[in-house]
Formats: sequence, C-alpha cells, structure tokens
Amino acid sequence: MRFYIRKLIMLAATVLLVSVITFLVFQVLPGDPAQIILGVDADPHQLAALRDTMGLDRPVGERYVAWIKNAAVGDLGESLRYHRPVTEILAERVPVTVSLALFSLALTLLIGIPLGILIARYDGKWPAVWLSAFTQLGVAMPSFWLAFILILVFSVTFRLFPTYGYVPWGENPIAAIRSLFLPSLALSIPGIAVVMRYLRNTLLDQTRMDYVRTARSKGVRERAIMYRHILRNALIPVVTIVGLIITDTLGGSIVVENVFALPGLGNLLITSIGTRDLPLVQTLVLYIAILVAGINFIIDLLYKVIDPRIRIKR
Repeated sequence: MRFYIRKLIMLAATVLLVSVITFLVFQVLPGDPAQIILGVDADPHQLAALRDTMGLDRPVGERYVAWIKNAAVGDLGESLRYHRPVTEILAERVPVTVSLALFSLALTLLIGIPLGILIARYDGKWPAVWLSAFTQLGVAMPSFWLAFILILVFSVTFRLFPTYGYVPWGENPIAAIRSLFLPSLALSIPGIAVVMRYLRNTLLDQTRMDYVRTARSKGVRERAIMYRHILRNALIPVVTIVGLIITDTLGGSIVVENVFALPGLGNLLITSIGTRDLPLVQTLVLYIAILVAGINFIIDLLYKVIDPRIRIKR
C-alpha cells in the first residue's frame, strides 16, 4: 500500500511542478495577449479594459491560483486565435493523436516482439546480422526523416497511401487506417528497433539462467523452453521500454503530425506557437506533460503487478 501512496504523491508533485513551470515560462515570454486579440493599433483604453477582464493586471501568484482552480473544473480558458473554449478544441484534436499513438504502439509491439525473438534464436547467423543492421538504422534515423522517405516511396512513387490528411473513424474506418498507417509507421520504426535490441539481449541473458538448463536436462523441447519460460520472463522488462516508447511517440507526433497534416495535438501546438495563442499553448504543454507523467505512473504500477520480485523487495 505504501508503494501506491508514494507513487500517487510523486505523480501529484510532478504535475504541480510542471504546472508551475509551464505557467511561469509563459508569463515571461514577450507579447501581450490583449494586444494580440485587439491588434497593434488598438486604443490604449480598450487594451487596459481587456487586460483587466483577462486578469492580466493581477499578481502572478493570484493568476496561477485562478488558472489552476479553473483547470481543475475543466475551464481552460478561450483560444485567442479560434475564439472558442480550449476544451472544445482539445476534444476535436485528442482522438487524432490518441489514434496515432495507439496505432504506432500496436505496430511497435506486433513487429518488434516477433523480430526480437527471431534475432535471438538466430544469434550469430545471417538473419540476425541483417536484423541487427536494421536496428542500428532504426535507432539512428529520426521519425520526421522517415516520414519523408515513406511519403516518397509509398505515396508519391507507388501511390498506395495518401500523402497527407486524416479521415475520421466514424466516416470511413478503412480510409482512417490508410491515413494513419504511414505516420504510425514513421513513429514506430525507432520503437521497433529498440524493442528488438532490448528483447534480444534479455532473451540471450535468460538462456544462460539455471532454470533453462534444468528444463533442458528434463528433455523439454527448445520451442517450449523459449515460449513458455524464457519469453515469459524476458517480456517483464519490456514493459518499462514500452513506457519510454509511448513517451517518445507523443513527442515525435508533434513533428510527424505536421509532416502528414494530421489535425492532432502536435499540429495544434505548432500552429498555436506560430500565432502566439498563449492560453492554448499553455494548456497543450501542461496536458502533454500530465499525459506523460500519467503513463509513467501506470507503467510503474504494471511493472510491480507483473513482477513478483518487486513485491518481495518492497
């Protein structure tokens, strides 16, 4: 029970610290939100009245407390560019980013785990050598560069997938998959390489354990040893890697969404920064930070649940 309480306290402290840093950073940035709304030729009296309405003339501490209170009840303010509540804008963009992240994670696990097993089984042979070369390239190449290569090959040359845009799931599920496949693949290739390398090293380490020698001495088949014993233990540390991959996916989606013109949170963040829509940028940064902290919290809990040795140590 102490473990869960401690993790909850750490999560709350992380979110609070991120909110403070996020708020303070956007207070020191140059630019006046009131002037952005009214324009550079606005009347000084109108500017003063709008600053008073937006609370910009109040102390920083008072504004932070008001911002946190409003955020706690779902009031995230109004976008300076779209003139709509931030919550409405997020509700439209979140499904795109979540779909992209889940699709990318599915590709990472469905491709990375089998190839990791394959590279471990054929360690030192030519299939493993080629797959090892792939992992080196996958880790070295950034997602945005992979995105341009995939567009050039599969969209421009072979015309198998659309170059840009997003189709909602409710409108056409097949078209939605086609619109998300290339950006998801661009995001997942580095993760696939990491899972392959990490799983391969873990599998090879497990094969040297005493329980494997015991199983072989009892005449257990190699396939049964691999899938019933070695793989089961080797997948436990992979959970930690999955948490890091999800975090990297969220960060990479900011650039990849812009490459493929997907209307997600990453695209919205870049657009908001360009138009100096501070309320929207501030909320997006806080939202992404909370999402990453929450994912790490869930991974910590899952790791403790699936690995009994942690319970013994605690």
